[in-house]
Amino acid sequence: MPSLKSIKKRIGSVKNTRQITKAMKMVSAAKLRRAQENVVAARPYAKKLREVLERLAESQNMDPNPLMVRREFADRALIILVTSDRGLCGGFNANISKSVERFIRERKDDYAEISIMTIGRKGYDFLKNRQKIYKNYSGISSKPTYQAAALIAKEVTQGFLNEDYDEVFLFYNAFRSVMSQDITCDTLLPITPPEAQEGTESGVEYIYEPSKVKLLHELLPKSVEVALFKAMLESVASEHGARMTAMDSASKNATEMIGKLTLIYNRARQAAITKELMEIISGAESVKG
Repeated sequence: MPSLKSIKKRIGSVKNTRQITKAMKMVSAAKLRRAQENVVAARPYAKKLREVLERLAESQNMDPNPLMVRREFADRALIILVTSDRGLCGGFNANISKSVERFIRERKDDYAEISIMTIGRKGYDFLKNRQKIYKNYSGISSKPTYQAAALIAKEVTQGFLNEDYDEVFLFYNAFRSVMSQDITCDTLLPITPPEAQEGTESGVEYIYEPSKVKLLHELLPKSVEVALFKAMLESVASEHGARMTAMDSASKNATEMIGKLTLIYNRARQAAITKELMEIISGAESVKG
């Protein structure tokens, strides 16, 4: 049985760990509120932009934009993986990184080359020795800005136009709730506007200024930027939610461990006291004898 000193030291260590996990949970809870507000604010804009693209793409007399052309022989793909720069958030980063690996295994026969661009240090660390990493962006995923997303989107769009890759897939964790984050894979390029739903005002005629062609030419790159920025915001909110859940679970486990260690400590202390009493009694009996 461990000594009383070692058990007491371990109890103190677990208590210190519990204080850290509780503090991290509170910090993530405070950050989650702001991140959730950013996600909620970004979703309507992204939705409305797709609706505008849908109406513009309905025109039959327009030549297809290069960003909307699906190439006949698509043999090169780029995967953009959005993760966090920090850990201690459960399986948040590992699960989506494994999803990318599974996607590559399932689609490796469809492409001659699959490259990966990582946004976030954890995804890069997980895949760097397993897959081909095209480029890594660290230090921007914790506080994403539209400027950073626009620069990355511009690079990706230019690479697609230069035919460096024929399809671009975006992997990220979509925020649903504190307890739930959905691993999401979107086709970023080529852009495929959603089909018009039944019941929409298809007969309404709009006047566009400038022309539909120029407007579509301007909005398509913008839609890539917005999609990437929204994915980064979703990932940040999901990260804080996952960290809250992980730290809450760690705090509960620490409390349970402290209870078990305290019980072991009391039993060991009782055994030590009983042993000392037996020695005293034995000594007294030997003196009498």
